[in-house]
Amino acid sequence: MRPVLFVHGFPFDNGMWRHQVAALTEWPRIAPDLWGAGLVNIPTGATGYSIAEHAGNLVRTLDNLRVDQVVVCGQSMGGYIAFALLREFSERIAAVILCNTKSSADTPEAKSARDVMAVKAEREGPAGIAAELVPRLLARATREQQPAVVREVSLMIERQPTHGIIAALRTLRDRPDFTPLLRQIRVPVLVVAGDDDQITPATGMEEMARAIPGAEFVLIRGAGHLTPLEQPLAVNAAVAAFLERLG
Repeated sequence: MRPVLFVHGFPFDNGMWRHQVAALTEWPRIAPDLWGAGLVNIPTGATGYSIAEHAGNLVRTLDNLRVDQVVVCGQSMGGYIAFALLREFSERIAAVILCNTKSSADTPEAKSARDVMAVKAEREGPAGIAAELVPRLLARATREQQPAVVREVSLMIERQPTHGIIAALRTLRDRPDFTPLLRQIRVPVLVVAGDDDQITPATGMEEMARAIPGAEFVLIRGAGHLTPLEQPLAVNAAVAAFLERLG
C-alpha cells in the first residue's frame, strides 16, 4: 500500500494528525513538521518560504525515505501544498485528501489581515495568535463540549516559534491561485469539510470538489477548521474508506 503523507496546516505541527497516524495502521504514514513548525527550525531572519518551496522540501523528504509515490493528505495550508505537489510533482502523487482548505489565493483584504497578524505575532508571540485564532478555528460544539481539544489546539499554537509563524503568514499571503488546476486533476480526490468551518466554509469546499473530476465530498458534523482533531473517528472512517477503495 502506498504511504500517506500528512501535511499540517497553520499554525500547527504534525501533532494535529496524531489521531490519524495512530489509527490508520494499515498504511505507512509520513507526518513531517514543515519548516518553521514544531521542531524544524528556520533562520530567525527568514522572510518566508513559498508554497512551492514547501512542496519541493517534502519531495526531498520522500527521496530520502526512498518513497516514489504517496497519497497526500493536507489540511488548510497543507492543502495548498498538496496542490503545489500536484502541479509540480504529479508523478509522485497517487491520490489526494483535501481537508478544510481551498484553491483560491488570498484577497487583498486577506493579505492585509495576514500582515496585521504578523505584527501581532511580533508583539504578543504565539499566545496572542492562539487567543485570536482558536475561537475561529474550532466549531461551536467543540468549544462548548470538548475543552480538552480546545486546550490541545491552544497549546499546539503556543509552542510554535514566533519567527516560524511570521514566515508562514507571509507564505500564505503570497500563495498562488490553484483554481485553474482543479479541472486538470486526474488522480482520486477526497474533500473533507467541517459543517461549522468559519475559515474554509463547507459550501466553498463542496464547490471545489465539484470542479475536480470524480472527487468525493464528505461533510463532517460538529467540526470546524480542524476536523482531524475535532471529530477524529469520523475523519478516520472517511479517510480509511477512501484509501481502501484505492486498493
